[in-house]
Amino acid sequence: MTFLTKYAQQFLHDEPLAKYTAARLGGPADWLYVARQSNEELSEIVAAAWAADVPVRVLGGGSNVLVSDKGARGLVIVSGVKQLTFDGLTATASAGYGLITLARKCALQGLAGLEWAASVPGTVGGAVVNNAGAHGGDMAGVVRQVELVDAERGRQTLALDDLGYGYRASSLKARADRRFLVLSAVFHLKSDDSAEILAAMDANIAHRKQTQPPGASLGSIFKNPPGDYAGRLIESCGLKGYTTGEAQVSPVHANFFINRGRATAADYYRLIQHVRDVVERQTGVLLEPEVEFMGEW
Repeated sequence: MTFLTKYAQQFLHDEPLAKYTAARLGGPADWLYVARQSNEELSEIVAAAWAADVPVRVLGGGSNVLVSDKGARGLVIVSGVKQLTFDGLTATASAGYGLITLARKCALQGLAGLEWAASVPGTVGGAVVNNAGAHGGDMAGVVRQVELVDAERGRQTLALDDLGYGYRASSLKARADRRFLVLSAVFHLKSDDSAEILAAMDANIAHRKQTQPPGASLGSIFKNPPGDYAGRLIESCGLKGYTTGEAQVSPVHANFFINRGRATAADYYRLIQHVRDVVERQTGVLLEPEVEFMGEW
């Protein structure tokens, strides 16, 4: 691809994506760029790819995504630019900044509001797009501004109202073209005692360890339907422990699927479809996947 010429030394060809995803699954990307230098360089590379009509996908921390065993076509970006600044009750973090690290850094500054994120994997960019949340909190409650680069409009700043947040949804996630790249987010937090914030975070981490399976994970497989829980519905259908290939519905929490050893992305995909079909057939509820499917299926 001609747009690679300027940055040829920084791209990896046919790079397996498994090591860049939380679930350790996924085949090769045609081209992979791990962004570590600056948002300016990242923006230039992505704009060049768009101009050449090369598909661009962003992995971030690689959580809540199932990458096909066949890999992904075009250019895959791993957002690793890590920048964080504080100004009073405001924190500004780059899209590649880890959500767990951000929550702890804010706590040490005496800034409350991200306690729910203490054990949520992934990066700021992915969390912004998906309105990530846990323990009653989410990005919609703390994000005030997002900076991004758009294929048609260039650099943009979106206010909270522009993001159209809903349960695990946003106006960005709803865009079918995916021709945008989140660069950073501004968080408005509250002043509180660091020790109390950290104690609340530790309680959330302990709860997660007690109720969710350990190890490499895709996270929650399905969104909770209105007024109910996906895990409860799956368990009510007798699917806890159900196995397809080497992928299994967790005996600990039915909305988590675990790798029994050598699971493939295809194993996970078949298990997701089977569980969805059984739950719809037995309960009438069609579960909506929370995980994103990347690549060819």
